[in-house]
Amino acid sequence: MTGAAHARIELAAWRHNLAVARRAAGGARVMAAIKADGYGHGLVQAARAMSGADGFAVARMEEAVALRNEGFAHRIVLLEGVFSSEHVRAAQSRRLDLVVHDPAQLPLLSAADPARPLTVWLKIDSGMHRLGFTPDEVPGAADALAGMPAVARPLGLLTHLANADARDGEVTALQLAAFARGSDGLDGVRSIANSAGLLGFPETRADWVRPGIMLYGVSPFVGGRAAEEDLRPVMTFGSELIAIKPLRRGDAVGYGGTWQLERDSRIGVVAAGYGDGYPRHAPTGTPVLVNGRRVPLVGRVSMDMLSVDLGPEATDEVGDPVVLWGDGLAVEEVAESAGTIAYELLCCVTRRVPRVYI
Repeated sequence: MTGAAHARIELAAWRHNLAVARRAAGGARVMAAIKADGYGHGLVQAARAMSGADGFAVARMEEAVALRNEGFAHRIVLLEGVFSSEHVRAAQSRRLDLVVHDPAQLPLLSAADPARPLTVWLKIDSGMHRLGFTPDEVPGAADALAGMPAVARPLGLLTHLANADARDGEVTALQLAAFARGSDGLDGVRSIANSAGLLGFPETRADWVRPGIMLYGVSPFVGGRAAEEDLRPVMTFGSELIAIKPLRRGDAVGYGGTWQLERDSRIGVVAAGYGDGYPRHAPTGTPVLVNGRRVPLVGRVSMDMLSVDLGPEATDEVGDPVVLWGDGLAVEEVAESAGTIAYELLCCVTRRVPRVYI
């Protein structure tokens, strides 16, 4: 008995999910997205487990530097690009691919050392309207980059899909058309597909695919489940019962007394709360597994604890195992109950929760 929350990380599940991605990719190369500390699973551990990927995608310079410092020789793409001359020098010294998505980044590359050419991906805003050059702006940006001695040629070209998690494909088709228009006449490899694009829209494969959430064993589709895509959960977020309270009908549980027993029952107290990353806004009724049995969360989630209704005939004991999501309880279901998405739950597991790599 440890009396504390923990996250069990299954390395074999990571490798399995990467294999699913590679099969779906056909002949395209696979760039594994391991940003945000490997979606909360551990950046370096994610890279080690998925070392069979052709490259890695990260968001921040610090993530790329950490991977190089650990000895990874893979292609590493910095999705947000650079924002200072120091970033440019760091990218050159560490052989990082840079995404250029804004005119303000062009002068930085223009002033870069031509003795160490940079591999650059030009981002096309095909409809997400977050980062990237519009199709009409692409020729000018491409011409500017082509004239820079420090930029290797040809450029890579990429975009990001905004609605591929919806299987109807209407918005995705419009984005593909916009990307084709923006990239028309330009040489260089293309990258379009995220996890949802890879699994749902084969026409988005192009030369490089960039799977993210599917690699962690989560369906990328609205209302989907990992098992439907032959994906295995990598993280099981668990804890233990640290107390069992026999309570009577009418007794209130937790801060504010927002939930009252409708019958005599046994209430279990679990050593996990929002201080560990479990969502405080998860409502009564959110499923939890105790000894492999589904029971409902009741009352408000506290910083270090939450309560579950074990039932009046329960024989569970202090120290018994609890699964908050993962093996046996899909994180997608917990996220839906809490009114959020699985990405947020995984990324929000706090650093005080030990990761145990199996």
